[in-house]
Amino acid sequence: QVQLVESGGGLVQAGGSLRLSCAASGGTFSLYTMAWFRQAPGKEREFVATISRNVATTYYADSVKGRFTISRDNTKNTVYLQSNSLKPEETAVYYCAAKLWGSTLTLTDYNYWGQGTQVTVSP
Repeated sequence: QVQLVESGGGLVQAGGSLRLSCAASGGTFSLYTMAWFRQAPGKEREFVATISRNVATTYYADSVKGRFTISRDNTKNTVYLQSNSLKPEETAVYYCAAKLWGSTLTLTDYNYWGQGTQVTVSP
């Protein structure tokens, strides 16, 4: 069973950048598809990006395409989310998630979740 710990959140001005990290332990990291989701106050948790086990395939929510980049380092058991040109409406708790085997954009398919890291984007 894998444990996930996010870091890298914080306060940033609109148009700024943050790099989120998610460190995994307790499992064979390379077997897991990894993803980022986010949940804004009063809203449902939503998909942001996912990356396949072998790094070959990535998917992004339309709202972040061209601004966010998901990556992973299987030697460090870590997945990253580089977030550029951030907008105030992207203020949310960002969650790292993992599932065995194939990629999916569906929240309920992910079995393992981190505790989240707060990203606040000021106007």
